[in-house]
Amino acid sequence: MTLHDVRLAIRRLYDGATPRGVAFRYGLLAFDVVTILFIVGTSFLPPNPIVEALDTGFGVLILIDFLARLYASRRPMREFGRLATWTDLVAIGSFLAPLPGEGAGFLRILRTLRAFQDYQMLTRLRSDSTFFRHHEEVVIAVARLAVFIFVMTAIVFETQRFSNPQIANYADALYFTVTALTTTGFGDITLPGTLGRMISVVIMIFGVTLFFNLARALISPNKVRFPCPVCGLQRHDADAVHCKACGTVLNIPDEGRD
Repeated sequence: MTLHDVRLAIRRLYDGATPRGVAFRYGLLAFDVVTILFIVGTSFLPPNPIVEALDTGFGVLILIDFLARLYASRRPMREFGRLATWTDLVAIGSFLAPLPGEGAGFLRILRTLRAFQDYQMLTRLRSDSTFFRHHEEVVIAVARLAVFIFVMTAIVFETQRFSNPQIANYADALYFTVTALTTTGFGDITLPGTLGRMISVVIMIFGVTLFFNLARALISPNKVRFPCPVCGLQRHDADAVHCKACGTVLNIPDEGRD
């Protein structure tokens, strides 16, 4: 097998529509979730050799994934113009290097958004999951809100844990992030200084926006994905008979749900 064959095989895993490629990307998504759970869980534990060994293991796996993705890319340099590439580099450094900000690996959760921007992955999710097919907008809105909460929690924790006694672990940082996002503002935990206030402003502005997007997705009538044969409009009401854009009679498949 030549290097060209190896590159093609890796490319099919990351970009291909084959069952193996789709399963591989599902596995990467699961690995991202495990990584986040590991970082959250170990934030409550004192440093010890087991945690350090697991840190190194996660770092090596992320590095292998990063190098494989870069090797398979048709334009490797263009990868450095993507946010996911830089979050991977931060995560790799935080796991492998003795940095005080090892929790920066939390930023790896940003990669989960890649799955919801991948046309092939979205197509597979619509095919594999009836729930996703009927609640796509809600699922994506929840994912975006969760990513924002986790990333802001990491930023709060990493910027405050050495100077703010009220932020002792990720649970404290998560509690502050959620209270700021919902503008509840109990006042029992605050972020002092200009930096703390600016972080609070970012959480409130962007968090509330994402929260309202989720509320809109929950309240809005369910839509189904069915391209209009005339104008190409993709989403329609589940019980639509005519296309709202051009009036063409539709024949939307019905799965017999009430």
